Amino acid sequence: MTTHTLVLLRHGQSTWNQENRFTGWTDVDLTAQGRAEASEAGRLMKAEGLHFDTAYTSVLKRAIRTLWLALDEMDQIWLPVERCWELNERHYGALQGLNKAETAQKHGEEQVLIWRRSYDVPPPALTREDERWPGHDARYASMDPSLLPLTESLKDTVARVVPFWEQTLAPQIQAGQRLLITAHGNSLRALVKHLDQISDEAILKLNIPTGVPLVYELDADLKPLSKRYLGDQSAIEAAIAGVANQGKA
Repeated sequence: MTTHTLVLLRHGQSTWNQENRFTGWTDVDLTAQGRAEASEAGRLMKAEGLHFDTAYTSVLKRAIRTLWLALDEMDQIWLPVERCWELNERHYGALQGLNKAETAQKHGEEQVLIWRRSYDVPPPALTREDERWPGHDARYASMDPSLLPLTESLKDTVARVVPFWEQTLAPQIQAGQRLLITAHGNSLRALVKHLDQISDEAILKLNIPTGVPLVYELDADLKPLSKRYLGDQSAIEAAIAGVANQGKA
């Protein structure tokens, strides 16, 4: 039976993860812990004997740097890398830059949970005049401004990630390419939702830890046969719980 290996990796801890702030498309860097997580991810993948043909990441430095550090540990830093805006984090609109716990105190934990983890409710939108709108960022200068979000729900994120999977990633995997995708919590949640056929309701409870490789084995039709996180399982469970608690006052 033909099988394919796909590895998903959320970037290591960022400065705004550390400060418990909504990040979205804001281009913050990794913390020292985040760099260590990225390097450890590379060591885990190397110990697992994983090799890749191409790597994909977003256009945000926390994901790009995570990929560099992981590939460096694997002695695969020569791999071709594609940087794609479609893999960016979900855009958090007017919440970007705000502290999650303080926002929960102001609006209530239930409202923040809905903004963070519901499927189809977006946070309050930016205006195009707001400096946080991606249209003011040079890396998106060649894009149609109508594609640049003012805010996004997870449903909106799925609407850009799944076509990218179907049109770009899936054909390469089916052609035998071994891919490493280094991205963000919500762009990866969108992809996992599609791969695992998770319901709109169940996705609310899915949290992805920073810096931990998620290894999928897929069949010829790219249906999951198995998936597992690499590393210490109790530490991974604690990290997942930590992500779930970020929006509490």
